[in-house]
Amino acid sequence: MKNFAQYVNSFAELIENGSQIPLAQSQPSSRPSPAADAPCAMIFSPHPDDEVIIGALPYRLAQQCGWRVINVAVTQGSNAERRCERWSELQGCCDSIGFELLATAPGGLTDINPDSRDQEPAKWSGNTACIAGILTQYRPSLILYPHANDWNSTHIGTHLLIRDALQSMAAADFSCLVCETEFWGQMQNPNLMVEVTPGQLAALISALSFHVGEIQRNPYHLTLPAWMIDNTRRGTELVGGQGGESPGFQFAVLYRLLRWANGGFTPLNGSGRMLAATDDPAEMLNISG
Repeated sequence: MKNFAQYVNSFAELIENGSQIPLAQSQPSSRPSPAADAPCAMIFSPHPDDEVIIGALPYRLAQQCGWRVINVAVTQGSNAERRCERWSELQGCCDSIGFELLATAPGGLTDINPDSRDQEPAKWSGNTACIAGILTQYRPSLILYPHANDWNSTHIGTHLLIRDALQSMAAADFSCLVCETEFWGQMQNPNLMVEVTPGQLAALISALSFHVGEIQRNPYHLTLPAWMIDNTRRGTELVGGQGGESPGFQFAVLYRLLRWANGGFTPLNGSGRMLAATDDPAEMLNISG
């Protein structure tokens, strides 16, 4: 490669060639089942597909530390006619990546957005109780859900729903590490950058490709590497500090970590953390079952 024109053209050719790869073709995860007493990470996904888009940290906890990962499908999309199909696609995705799958309700919860929270308090209370029941039953060590400004109304609604569920449990003896995620709207204050190896990214994209109906509408699986490249650019300074040195990651996902305990949220001590591919995620984040 001799010039930047060739460099840029190679990206365009790569995406074009990627569009020829068959979808939903990967095999179910061959990872051994987690131990009966393995700690649990629980992803609260606003829509089917969010579980792997932001799933780098839980995937690494499963692969490197033997954690149990459960994807909770908060909704199954806004199109009622597609919900059965989306659930089937979601099953294939979770089988591929090795996540367990849990539905909040048949067809998923509906109207998970700020307007519903304000205008339908009885319905919202029932949805909050559903999430609180799941947390009480599984008692995860780590939960993941969107940050407060993740643009999409269902993402923001999911943020509010999980927070309200935690607040409803304030009197209970429950604590966990909380991991806020981003996709549609960027976080201003992430404090964790997680490196994703090419092999891990390929597995996540392969799993994402099971969401065939959405990908046919918008082939966003092909741009996931570019998103993770930009995460590295942003995370170098947002997590590492202004003017910081690049950690040398090619691909990364950004998160914001907090701890829920004693009925409230507390920030983690110390500066931002950069979790390299060779780091033990549970040890570095000081999380256990």
